Amino acid sequence: MGKNLIARNNINRIGSGSQTIMFAHGYGCDQHMWRYITPAFEEAYDIILFDHVGSGNSDENEYRFEKYNTLKGYADDIIELCENLELTEVIFVGHSVSSMIGALAAAKRPELFKQLIMIGPSPCYINDDNYYGGFSKEDIDELIDTLESNYLGWSSLITPVIMGNPDKPEFTEELNNSFCRMNPEIAKHFAKVTFLGDNRQDLSKITTPVLIIQCHPDVIAPIKVGQFVYGSVQNGSYKLLEVSGHCPHLTAPDQTIQALKSYIENYN
Repeated sequence: MGKNLIARNNINRIGSGSQTIMFAHGYGCDQHMWRYITPAFEEAYDIILFDHVGSGNSDENEYRFEKYNTLKGYADDIIELCENLELTEVIFVGHSVSSMIGALAAAKRPELFKQLIMIGPSPCYINDDNYYGGFSKEDIDELIDTLESNYLGWSSLITPVIMGNPDKPEFTEELNNSFCRMNPEIAKHFAKVTFLGDNRQDLSKITTPVLIIQCHPDVIAPIKVGQFVYGSVQNGSYKLLEVSGHCPHLTAPDQTIQALKSYIENYN
C-alpha cells in the first residue's frame, strides 16, 4: 500500500489472526474510540483501524468537499483501502454514520465483505409520513443552524446527548474534545452530510449478512430506527442492548464485545 493512503486514513493494523475485522468510527470520533473493544480480538483476528479523512489523525489536506458531499465518498475510501490491502471477506464494524458508509461499500462491492455489523445505525434522521427517524425537519434545521453559527457551543450541547450516560462524564468530555479537534469547516460539512442524508433505499441492496446492534434508550438512533434497518436488509440479525446512549463500545464494552463475538462466531 502506498504511504499516501496510510497517511490519508492513518491506517493501523494490529492482531495476529487471518480473518480481517475493520472498525470504522462515527461522526466526530476517531479510531481511538475502539480501544476497549480491540484487545478482545487481537489474538484471533487481523484488525484494521483507520480515521475517516478529516477526522482524527488523517491527512486533512486530502479532504475534498465535493467528494465527501455524500457518504459515497467515504464508502469509496473503504473500497480503496480493501483493494490496496488486498482484503476480501472483511468483517466490517461500523459505528453510527459508518454503518451507512459500510452499507454503501458492501452494496457496491459485496465480494469484499463477509459480514456487516452496524452499531447504532440510522439511514435517515428526519421523520416523514411513513418513517420515524427520531427528529423533525425543524429539529435538524435548528441543529444545522446552531452548528453553523457556533460549532464549539453546539459540540458541548450535543455530546452529552450522544453519549447518554451522565454518570460517566469522562466519556462526554472525551467526545467533546474529539469534536473540538476537528477542523470546524470539515466538521460542519460532515455533520450536514450525516444528518441530512437519506440512505433508506440503499439498505435493500445489501446482500452481505448484517447485524444491527441497538442501544436503548438512544436519542440519536431510537429503537424504531434500528428495527427499520433490520426490516429493510435482506439478511439481517438484531441485537438489543439494555444500554443507554449511542456509544456502547465506550460505555458498555463488555456487552458490545459479547454481541460482536456471538454473531461473528456463531453466524453460518
